[in-house]
Amino acid sequence: MIWLTWRQYRRQALFTLGALGVLAAIMVPTGLAMHAKADSLGLPACRAALGAASTIAQTEAVARCGTLGHQFQQQFGSLTLVAVLFVVLPVLVGVFFGAPLVAREIEQGTHRLVWTQGVSRRHWALVKFGLLGGITTVLAVGYALGVSWWFEPLVSASTGRLAYVSFDVQGIVPVVYTLFALALGVFAGAWFRKVLPAMGIALAGYVAVRAAIEIFARPRYLPPQSLTFSPTGGQTPNPASGDWVLAQGVRNAAGELVLPDAQLGPCPPGGCGGAGDVGPGATNWLQFQPGDRFWVFQGIEAGIFAVLTAALVFFALRRLRTIA
Repeated sequence: MIWLTWRQYRRQALFTLGALGVLAAIMVPTGLAMHAKADSLGLPACRAALGAASTIAQTEAVARCGTLGHQFQQQFGSLTLVAVLFVVLPVLVGVFFGAPLVAREIEQGTHRLVWTQGVSRRHWALVKFGLLGGITTVLAVGYALGVSWWFEPLVSASTGRLAYVSFDVQGIVPVVYTLFALALGVFAGAWFRKVLPAMGIALAGYVAVRAAIEIFARPRYLPPQSLTFSPTGGQTPNPASGDWVLAQGVRNAAGELVLPDAQLGPCPPGGCGGAGDVGPGATNWLQFQPGDRFWVFQGIEAGIFAVLTAALVFFALRRLRTIA
């Protein structure tokens, strides 16, 4: 069974290795260039010196770090678009590997030949699922490590690791995203028995689940924190904290949000004046997830997708029992 499965998928495996080789040929030189540029600018050291507090005094060091980050983004900011490709890659595994795994066998009727040669359905499925899942896990781990290393300078020059896209391509979640996509494709193939419908359902299902969790669940994994600070106190959000800002605005002395998605200051002691003056006692307000929750959020999201992956495999195996 292992040799048969390998022969069936060796072309896809070789194609995948070739694609990863091309991807590495792009990532390695650009990654080295970004790391070298960030080090030459002193950007990592500058941000490390600012600490991890959510707010910090507006000093020359803060302004200098902002200037260095802007210089880095001017040269390499366009590569953030490449990260969108990394977000898409896991679903391709589900569409082109997971969906045909069972659906092609059933569509062509070759499953009957195997199941009548002394190979049980369970054994057939476990070998196929296990071999493809093991290979996928190894490749996904290598891919996740490489992308995390590549994306690190861009994160240090921007909003931190909890932000959208940054979170999705770093840490351990790319691995579980890939395994979830694979399991979803297998499940779709087992239930719908046709390759093209299974591929479409795997794609749509992956996008729907990822979007729902990212938009509705992730911001609420832990209760967000709130912070208020005076626009006249010389304080500003710390760009090195990595905090994920969910909402912000200006509140008046009564605590009412009068300027959503805005901030005042730093202002002189007499107030900001002009159109931005909302009366004495106005404060800036932030609602955020602290940057030091990155690995906690990674663990929570990885756990969610691991449970979903296990459930999809379980129901796919149950479905195979009823296929004639």
